[in-house]
Amino acid sequence: MKKLKKHLTVLLSAFILINLLFTFSNAVEVETDGVFRVGMEVNYAPFNWTQVTEENGAYEVVNSPGEYANGYDVEMAKRIAEGLGLKLEIVKIEWDGLIPALQSGKIDAIIAGMSPTDERKKEVDFSTSYYTSDLVIVIKKGSPFESSKSLKDFKDAKITAQLNTFHYEVIDQIEGVNKQDPMDTFSTLILNTKTDKIDGYVSERPGALSAITANSDLTFVDFDEGEGFETNPEDTSVAVGLRKNTTLTEDVDRVLASISEDERQSIMQEKVKLQTSEKAEEETSFWEDVAYIWNSYKSLFFKGIGFTLALAVVATTVGFLIGLLVATIKSHKVSKDSKIKYVLKKIVDFILTFYIEIFRSTPMMVQAILFFYGLPYLFDIKTNATITAFVVVSINTGAYLSEVVRGGINSIDTGQSEGCKALGMTHGQSMRYVILPQAIKNIIPSIGNELVVNIKDTAVLSVISVTELFFVSRSVSGTTNKYFQTYVIVLLIYFIITFAMTRLIRFIEYKLFKQSNFKISSVTGGEN
Repeated sequence: MKKLKKHLTVLLSAFILINLLFTFSNAVEVETDGVFRVGMEVNYAPFNWTQVTEENGAYEVVNSPGEYANGYDVEMAKRIAEGLGLKLEIVKIEWDGLIPALQSGKIDAIIAGMSPTDERKKEVDFSTSYYTSDLVIVIKKGSPFESSKSLKDFKDAKITAQLNTFHYEVIDQIEGVNKQDPMDTFSTLILNTKTDKIDGYVSERPGALSAITANSDLTFVDFDEGEGFETNPEDTSVAVGLRKNTTLTEDVDRVLASISEDERQSIMQEKVKLQTSEKAEEETSFWEDVAYIWNSYKSLFFKGIGFTLALAVVATTVGFLIGLLVATIKSHKVSKDSKIKYVLKKIVDFILTFYIEIFRSTPMMVQAILFFYGLPYLFDIKTNATITAFVVVSINTGAYLSEVVRGGINSIDTGQSEGCKALGMTHGQSMRYVILPQAIKNIIPSIGNELVVNIKDTAVLSVISVTELFFVSRSVSGTTNKYFQTYVIVLLIYFIITFAMTRLIRFIEYKLFKQSNFKISSVTGGEN
């Protein structure tokens, strides 16, 4: 009996050990336990696009509440997450920010129609392919290249492709081509083709189908066999991007192996049909398209407007306070007689001057990238897009307004400062009660101007996926492929809010600092 118990104990222990090993060997290496965070543009139809409802299997975008992602990439992300036993989260990120976001731990995977090129493999690992396509050239209808069937027919043509894609590299295969600078999004490529800035752009077939369905004045060249681009299988395929040396690659490959090629092609056909079904109806006028876009996506536009205004107002206010503090400190004079105070003041002045010059001399877009992606990547410091946006714009604004405030202080006659000293007032008291009230009055127009600038400059924060107005607009234009119509709406919105804010600043200036009328009486012969 004792031997039986002993054997049962050994077997039970072995069973538990095997189960533990099995559990750990099948653990999925993700940044957040139980969550599979996937990054994509959400504006590259039919691979991924944005909509305002969860119809047809759309998935909510976690960093843009109220916005839903759909498309081939979303469907594949769903299936991979289910196969891994994880909850799926879709994170909307600009194309150039996808790899930095992956490397810095913002996301666990890139599923965004990305090809596993040799250049990208140096930075990230890739799964096996989950879709394979071929390359075409999208052109304008009526173009002299419309009847082309070979790359040779595109001699002297102005051709380009999306930035940081292999599409741009294959253009060199066209002999005598007039290769143009790459462009950041397919929205920009389509817009430039429609306006004859370029003759065409290189695209994968699904993207081209989506573009020409939404734009009746576009078509694409389907090359004869052997007359098109020469590509490696990995160039025309798309795969899941993953962090270097992660065990997640094997897990993703295992799930992808369970999806047949026929099923993958069927999913793509379904998504192309779904994305283009509404646009394939009877042709509409320009202003009808504008009305349709506004009515369909106004909730996203309003969300973008709200965040843009909040960011601009708060950042300008905080920036003004920073500028006020910096200018006040720099304006304080310390006598050389007090050597320690004098040296400390010089050190502080150097630090403040360095701060001003750094933030005034570098683009806010670069500052945002370094804060948002650089800190997690270099120092493992977690960053949030919204907080980063407020911090970067506030500090940037503070650097500019510190010089504006300094100019306002310098505009006040030095006799007033001397008069304050004669009355026994400290530097702080003279600034608070005499100098700054007059200086601020003089610089109110400049502060208002900085607010208007911030409303427009928040557009650069789309690089870190902040859901301000321009970021939302790029999603809408990329989804509908109606670029002129979308940006007409955006232009009107920016004009209305900047015009309204300008008038509000002027009203506040008038109410706070309106001139009073004074009567000056002279005293002569004892009479007033």
